[in-house]
Amino acid sequence: MTDPRPADPSAPAVCVDVGSCWTKAVLVHPDGSLAGSAEHPTTAEDVLAGVDAAVAGAAAASGRPGAPAPEVLACSSAGGSLRLAVVGVERLAAVEAAHQVCRSAGARVVHVHAGPLEGGAVRELRSNRPGVVLLLGGSDGDDPEVLLHNASRLARARGRYPVVLAGNAEARDDALGLLRSTGRTVTACPNVAPRPGEIAPDAARAAVAELYSNHVLGLAVGPGGPRFRRLVSTRTPVAVGDGVVALARAAGTRVVVVDVGSATTDVHSAGPYDAVALATVEGDLGVRSSATGVLVEAQTEGVVDPVEADLLAPSVEALAASGPSAPADRGSAAEDRRLAALASVVALRRHLRRRDADAGSGSGRPSGGGSGGGEIGLVVLTGGVFRQRDAAGLAAVAETVRHDPVLMGPLAGVPVRVDSGSVLAPAGLLAAHGRAPAAETLLRDHLLD
Repeated sequence: MTDPRPADPSAPAVCVDVGSCWTKAVLVHPDGSLAGSAEHPTTAEDVLAGVDAAVAGAAAASGRPGAPAPEVLACSSAGGSLRLAVVGVERLAAVEAAHQVCRSAGARVVHVHAGPLEGGAVRELRSNRPGVVLLLGGSDGDDPEVLLHNASRLARARGRYPVVLAGNAEARDDALGLLRSTGRTVTACPNVAPRPGEIAPDAARAAVAELYSNHVLGLAVGPGGPRFRRLVSTRTPVAVGDGVVALARAAGTRVVVVDVGSATTDVHSAGPYDAVALATVEGDLGVRSSATGVLVEAQTEGVVDPVEADLLAPSVEALAASGPSAPADRGSAAEDRRLAALASVVALRRHLRRRDADAGSGSGRPSGGGSGGGEIGLVVLTGGVFRQRDAAGLAAVAETVRHDPVLMGPLAGVPVRVDSGSVLAPAGLLAAHGRAPAAETLLRDHLLD
């Protein structure tokens, strides 16, 4: 967990989670009882407007005259998923490499270019607002002309996005020199496509994951920026991970948590003796800005059939373009739940495959930090989409996960619970700020009893 900070244990706490679309706040009394909650759209003009509104709404629920002013504990994933553009030599190879690099690293592909970059292609790349560019350049031993040309064009292009260089090994130093000659931030990695038909994404994936961890907090714009940066120093995946560690200890078993957000879906796993949770972040799975990715990947995985995909497609397109939005009616709420269920299934499948691959490789401790192994004893679904007060609808989401053909084996007999009170991130914040007993009470009351 993150280092505890001094806190007044007699004061309530407002725990705030600033998401890419919604800012959620809950008021927790010193004894760990949940007093109230509020939410507000995350405001692009000044992110603190949404924070202040959510904090005020939650604090008003105290109901205890004369109680000390609440301490505000905050985490953020306002940056959303990391937008990745790939520049390569051959299109199919570039697309496959980009998707494997993004997988579980918090990024999603927004642009692919194959061949030499010219003026129009550079402008098109820039128009897609990448947060990082993955620069590829053929197999080792290939002619490096295209790689070096593209490195030169990216070096001179407007826009200061960082570059992950993972192309032809023989030309890597020359390409690196071209990029750094204009002050570009570059991470050089082994070739993602060292031989024809072979993809080796691990090193580039780790570089993208590191960039995502710096990006996800989000940058406040407007006059509230400096205060936002003072208030929020914890990434939401870290806060949720701390909550998962506390939950695993309280439950005495291995816990897997799926956190479905507007832009990403994160999966955390921890056992009762782990100090840190293993985490994977799926930047292409979300119920708003990344909704299209959920439907595409659910079809790829065979979770939805073509008929349902056609029925969901118009709603998914609307959600992806909607920004912060709440369901307008029961039908819209049901579509949200279905999309969240699909995101949960796809993310869990990926997470378990990654865990098994890491175990098979003998790496022992994947980049997320936790051991990741052991029998699963509890699965929890969390995220703002599950704050709906429809018990039957939420139970159906849990059943979708429990009875998925791929997950039925590892989840046989495992309870799947829905965190409808959104207590996991608050519990992680409490535990990391010297309020471990309150965090445990909060988790036991809402997820274990």
